[in-house]
Amino acid sequence: MRYLHAMVRVSDLDASLDFYVNKLGLQEMRRFDSEPGRFTLIYLAAPENPQAEIELTFNWDPEIYSGGRNFGHLAFAVDDIYALCQRLKDEGVTINRPPRDGRMAFVRSPDGISIELLQKGAALPPTEPWASMPNTGSW
Repeated sequence: MRYLHAMVRVSDLDASLDFYVNKLGLQEMRRFDSEPGRFTLIYLAAPENPQAEIELTFNWDPEIYSGGRNFGHLAFAVDDIYALCQRLKDEGVTINRPPRDGRMAFVRSPDGISIELLQKGAALPPTEPWASMPNTGSW
């Protein structure tokens, strides 16, 4: 058995691609448009782990996703959790669970998907402003 991908339904394709590609740094691997099925599939991956993909599913006809129909959370190991959280914050992304411990943070995509960010290797030493920053919203 081999892991293939996780699927996330998105309601605004442009906002989602801006978040996952421009802000989070994933790369688009391939795209499939189905005219008969009225949907678009876009496969994204982290540069260091291209075989582990996220499939963004965009249904062309508007639909409200509730009851967990869109997903739980995605997790990424990062080189410098403080630098990434600062870059995301500077780009207007809310840091829902700041990396107070130098190890873990949570943010949300435009569709409310929780994204877990984990420091590669050992946790970084606690540092401000993260060490005293409170949680915002849910994660």
